[in-house]
Amino acid sequence: MEIRELSVERRDGRGKSAAKRLRRAGRVPAILYGAVPEPLPLSVAPKDVQRLLQARAGGGLVNVRIAGESEPRTAVVRDLQFDPIRESLVHLDLQAVRMDEEITVEVAVHAAGEPAGVKEQGGILQLLLRTVEVACLPSLIPERLDVDVSGLRIHDVVTVADLRLPEGVRVTTPASQPIVTVAPPAVEEVAAPAAAPAAEPEVVSARKPEEGGEEAAPPAKAEAKGKEERGGKKS
Repeated sequence: MEIRELSVERRDGRGKSAAKRLRRAGRVPAILYGAVPEPLPLSVAPKDVQRLLQARAGGGLVNVRIAGESEPRTAVVRDLQFDPIRESLVHLDLQAVRMDEEITVEVAVHAAGEPAGVKEQGGILQLLLRTVEVACLPSLIPERLDVDVSGLRIHDVVTVADLRLPEGVRVTTPASQPIVTVAPPAVEEVAAPAAAPAAEPEVVSARKPEEGGEEAAPPAKAEAKGKEERGGKKS
């Protein structure tokens, strides 16, 4: 089995100041721990880590070749830290392993195929879990775990229990954990019709005459009319 190789150097000094000086020099701080007497502070070239991540061989194993040492140390990449703004690598964690001892690692999950629920029903494929934790010997670490989703219809779910694992590999993530599903198509919200403007109140400019009678006069005119009628009467 071909295993990827990573060249590193021992580094002196710890802390933020030493790490900044190292990055200005074009290298990245790293640490190797695990099956070693004590953690080893190292430095690595970012371009070498990039090539390591792009390679597919070795099932996640890395031969860490430390400058000045004749034999490499077998390890797995445990953590990669990136600058949130520049997205550049700022730290690398490596765990040394023994080939005859079982370890637990995170393995990527890959959805394979086009679901019937997407192709025929217009559903949306949703990957709910991107990695699962497995336990196995270092030589058996799979590159990834493929999940066949071609038979999924809307509301169907694949869980960890449905995974097909290579021989010698067992999963430690809870079996009931959902991995992928097909969701119903999104429904566009229909805008509610605009409310009709409220009717303006009717303005009455004059009083309407009562049924069968003459139009009521305004108060001032009615008073004047009464005086005229009283003045016209004879005693």
